[in-house]
Amino acid sequence: MAGKSKSGGVTYRTKAKQHFFRSLDLNDVITPADDDQGAFTGTKLVCSLGPSSHTVPVLEAMLNAGMVAARIDLTWGGLDFHRKSLQALNEAMTNTKKLCAITLDTLGREMMVRRPCVFGEDGWPLHPDPVEVQAGQIVMLTTRQDVEAHDNVFPVTYPHLHMMVEPGDTIYIGRYLVSGSDSASLYLEVLETDDQDIKCQAQNSATMDGLMTVFHMERSNDSLLNLQNNLPLLSDYDKSAIMALGQDFEVDFVSLAYTRTGEDVLEARAFLDSIGMSSCKILAKVETRQSLLNCNGILHTADGVVISRGNIGLDVQPEKMALVQKALISNCNLLGKPVLITRVVDSMVTNPRPTRAEATDIANAVLDGTDGILLGAETLRGAYPVEAVSTIAQICRVAERVFDSATHYETLMEATQVLDGASKVGTQSATLLHHTNGNGVDNRDDLSGSSRTNSEDDVQALSIDSYQDTFAGPKGHNMPSRTATTASAGSLAYALANSGPHRLQPLSKLESLASSAVRAAGKVDADMIIVYTATGRTAQLVAKYRPPMPILTLVVPRLVN
Repeated sequence: MAGKSKSGGVTYRTKAKQHFFRSLDLNDVITPADDDQGAFTGTKLVCSLGPSSHTVPVLEAMLNAGMVAARIDLTWGGLDFHRKSLQALNEAMTNTKKLCAITLDTLGREMMVRRPCVFGEDGWPLHPDPVEVQAGQIVMLTTRQDVEAHDNVFPVTYPHLHMMVEPGDTIYIGRYLVSGSDSASLYLEVLETDDQDIKCQAQNSATMDGLMTVFHMERSNDSLLNLQNNLPLLSDYDKSAIMALGQDFEVDFVSLAYTRTGEDVLEARAFLDSIGMSSCKILAKVETRQSLLNCNGILHTADGVVISRGNIGLDVQPEKMALVQKALISNCNLLGKPVLITRVVDSMVTNPRPTRAEATDIANAVLDGTDGILLGAETLRGAYPVEAVSTIAQICRVAERVFDSATHYETLMEATQVLDGASKVGTQSATLLHHTNGNGVDNRDDLSGSSRTNSEDDVQALSIDSYQDTFAGPKGHNMPSRTATTASAGSLAYALANSGPHRLQPLSKLESLASSAVRAAGKVDADMIIVYTATGRTAQLVAKYRPPMPILTLVVPRLVN
């Protein structure tokens, strides 16, 4: 149903409750579920490979437990280690006769503390000497390249950090893939800057161990302004690693760290095309408030979205985090784009069982419509990688059994038809919309390349029931941020506000075919939907409507001269 937001923009309201119980008898609810590792799981599990999960036996067990994609994080670990991990994965796939996708996660715009490291017997880099920091202690961050790290001095890899911060800012330093079971989370308050040195005071005690990453937290709650570093989307190491691993292995996805705009996705797409990896899909990682403000362009250009809850949880207020997650999941569901979440079972890094809150969090995410879960420290360095995969898969299966597929289908059918009609009208009425800079960025000369986003022009695009900015315009192109003016006849706003059942537009032929297949399968209680496809687009549209039965995709190869 279309309506008006408080800011005057047009919104589209979606239903948040997507589950039902056939019986409210708690005796039925608590009956143990079938623990069948071969059972179908609609929610896909992506697992990070590292010291705990790089051998053939462990990878075989993870594949049998439910892993469908392996993540190689280029942020940490040498290329030789990652190559050996992928070789072991290929052997494990052969032994188990199970396919597993490969995802490369980029370093990108990550800021880190420079510290010397040593390499273990398996080739994984280690920091043997942890640093103890006490609450109230003075800590000095510096961008000087000739300074080495010690007890209270942390040299930072980004040379312009001292130009971004102001007294009163909060800087977060945490262990790479820090989890809730670690004590390596340090919050610093900036006291003053002196040339290239940043004097800070520790707000909590922490034991800083391993690779330490730096995050400059958002300072403004009113104007939504945010300073950003000017690091490139793809570092030189990213490019060389993607080229090297892409030549030796079949890479299915590249996950872009710190994606800010749709232009970032287009830049990565051009790079992949230039090195012969045109078939590789791009997952945009939403990690900062700027990516939220520009989510319309990101959603239209990326093949999927990863909600990086660790970083984005630092950049938005805690009470807004649940709404941000639900809004992003809803937007991706409406577009038919896969969406994954991170940071689900932090406690399983050191424990064989998740907390009650973690188990509930996973189930609620599945009921909200998430398509996949990305495991980080749980499988990379955790003590129970196989148990983590098995536990999450079982929680997902149980939650999927009470997912309200019928309501989800009807909601998407109406929304898709409204969307198609609004997009057709909207492309003819662009003169009624005010366009701002496509990146939502106002470059500042005094920050040596750092940039600050525009204010609230784009924020309504992330409204929990916003439809206007997110879905307007041709698919596959970055959309400029817009602010709607008068909703006159013929405008996009008018089309959305006046879209009733009698104004619904016909679906595209492919969408109609996919949605009809799902409806027919539900009516006859089919056990499986078989999809013939060449590019995967048809299968993706079928999966968009989340049928309760598995989808088997038969790929028809294309002959290329």
